[in-house]
Amino acid sequence: MKLLFIYIALLFTPGMSWLGDFSAAKNQATQQHKRILINFSGSDWCGPCIRLRSEILETETFEAYAKDHLVLVRADFPRQKKNQPSNEQVKLNEALADKYNAEGKFPYTLLVDETGKVLKTWDGFPNETPEQFVDDLSAVR
Repeated sequence: MKLLFIYIALLFTPGMSWLGDFSAAKNQATQQHKRILINFSGSDWCGPCIRLRSEILETETFEAYAKDHLVLVRADFPRQKKNQPSNEQVKLNEALADKYNAEGKFPYTLLVDETGKVLKTWDGFPNETPEQFVDDLSAVR
């Protein structure tokens, strides 16, 4: 019975929280002395974006590392009308893309410091395990 309760609790526990506001992320990163991981995604049309989320960004390995070291920001650009973010979120995503992803690459992931300085980028699917991805994040000084 105890294991069943634990399983149900884990099943309904939300994963990591991804922010949509880069300014809020910078404030949080400054206060918590963390870096920011920005992920540009097309969640309902980009196969490599979907794969990146399921195979790396939503794994226990990545989430355990991110919890202590990262503030997460996702700029999603879905195509289906039912998946469209609010107008305010669209403006935030477009402003972030203007600054960091002017070429419109998907997926495109960046590690930046709390001031927004780019430390490392991943263009497309990283083609590595979650452990290797975390190692890449940890290696950036």
